[in-house]
Amino acid sequence: MAEIEKPGTNGEQTASNFIHNIIEKDLENQTYGNRVYTRFPPEPNGYLHIGHAKSICLNFSTAQKYNGKCNLRFDDTNPVKEDTEYVESIEADVKWLGFQWDKLLFASDYFDKMYECAVALIQKGKAYVCDLTAEEMKQHRGTLTEPGKESPYRTRSVQENLELFESMKQGQFKDGEKVLRAKIDMSSPNINMRDPVIYRIAHAEHHNTGDKWCIYPMYDYAHPIEDAIEGITHSICTLEFEDHRPLYDWVLKELEWEQPPQQIEFARLNLTNMVMSKRYLKALVDDGNVDGWDDPRMPTIAGLRRRGFTPEAIRDFCERIGVSKANSMVDIALLEHCIREDLKDKVESRMVVMNPLKVVITNYPEDVTEEVDIENSKEDEAKGIRKVPFSRELYVERDDFMEIPEKKYFRLFPGNEVRFKGAYFITCQDVVKDDDGNVTELRCTYDPETRSGSGFDGRKVKGTIHWVDAKTAVKIKIRSYGYLMIEDEKGENILNPDSLKEFEAYGEPALLHTAAGTRYQFFRHGYYIADEALTNDSDKVFNQIVDLKSSWKK
Repeated sequence: MAEIEKPGTNGEQTASNFIHNIIEKDLENQTYGNRVYTRFPPEPNGYLHIGHAKSICLNFSTAQKYNGKCNLRFDDTNPVKEDTEYVESIEADVKWLGFQWDKLLFASDYFDKMYECAVALIQKGKAYVCDLTAEEMKQHRGTLTEPGKESPYRTRSVQENLELFESMKQGQFKDGEKVLRAKIDMSSPNINMRDPVIYRIAHAEHHNTGDKWCIYPMYDYAHPIEDAIEGITHSICTLEFEDHRPLYDWVLKELEWEQPPQQIEFARLNLTNMVMSKRYLKALVDDGNVDGWDDPRMPTIAGLRRRGFTPEAIRDFCERIGVSKANSMVDIALLEHCIREDLKDKVESRMVVMNPLKVVITNYPEDVTEEVDIENSKEDEAKGIRKVPFSRELYVERDDFMEIPEKKYFRLFPGNEVRFKGAYFITCQDVVKDDDGNVTELRCTYDPETRSGSGFDGRKVKGTIHWVDAKTAVKIKIRSYGYLMIEDEKGENILNPDSLKEFEAYGEPALLHTAAGTRYQFFRHGYYIADEALTNDSDKVFNQIVDLKSSWKK
């Protein structure tokens, strides 16, 4: 198991950025003049996740730091898996994170140029059409300790290869019947250099080019050409492409590209309790295990956005974890810490009772409702106060009462006095139970001299609890989340059957007018957001963003 990484937080040293060190050396040596040009190149075959957010922030912020440019380019070379829905979602995610691309581009924009380059490789004797099946090629590939075996079609003449490749383009062969392979070295210690496939046949509709093409370039061939056409200086990729870099360089060298870009690899983000495989996430969506790509339990950017995370918190998180060449595991508690840090000064608080227990104040007038003043934010006085109704019957949290209190328990129990937040001192006098012995109601009294803000300076109480007025409280729906993935007894990741819990709660009447997307701190509970998809005029549904207590250790 990878070691859990504990990068620095604000005010502490963060992980060094070796990529910026490379760029600064290139600027010093004028390798690309004063240019720094990056790109974020997702394949539009699914929604982006938090791991992609690291790459987005790295590419765009690097360009910003050096007064350079960054493109958003869709690597849409596989028409079978790609869709316009994914293109639109990716654009929305990049914008939401706070970045703007210099150019919006598609790999498919370069299909004509890529075809010309393939023809040039054939003419140089550096590519050939091969008839081996995928299984036969696998058998010919060799192993890490044994060289591969050359294809019997490797010696085809340049003219024959040109004619066959043109026939492939014209649709004269079926899918898988032929491929175009680079002619490199079947004995190379790097298996990626053993005559890799650079074009395959796919009779499929493309989201951008329609049915113009029935042959499509492979990513390892297309990627360097795209970078070179766009004038990219630093092609930043995740670590799994390190073994592919020789092929990246080979393509550009054989095509005699002047001032080719350089590929630099960094470790991808691995986060505890999250699986970040688009294939696995798509299966969760397709199998109905989640409510779509934007389900708040998903690690997708769309899911985190609906969950209530802010772009500022995600950018902060990506900055704190730094950039490394070594794979490691980042504790999800750091991501949760970042959202707490961002929200604590931003949002107002509200009182919500999740598990209600009725309180009747027996000496309070039955026909009176007053308004008490409660601060909107404990962190920011400038957010002012709000008026909250208070009357004879209230709801408190059931956990705020114990008939037989534990040691150092300072909330409600028979004979004890507490402050109801923003209101009065309340003393529990009696307990009402049902036939089964369950507590159904507390009978209490209040001291009218102790109203908050009245200047009362008498006896002190150790406990302050929150409440809502029973007569005016509004019912809201709460969606509480656990991690989507948990470890079983064998240490393997499995779906958490308790990752979502839904229940009704009582809130201040002002919550009735909450707009979708509004975030609050629910006093003593945590941070919540009105669900963008489910909140409307009649239903107020709040997603738990994160609880108040942080497990992150600096």
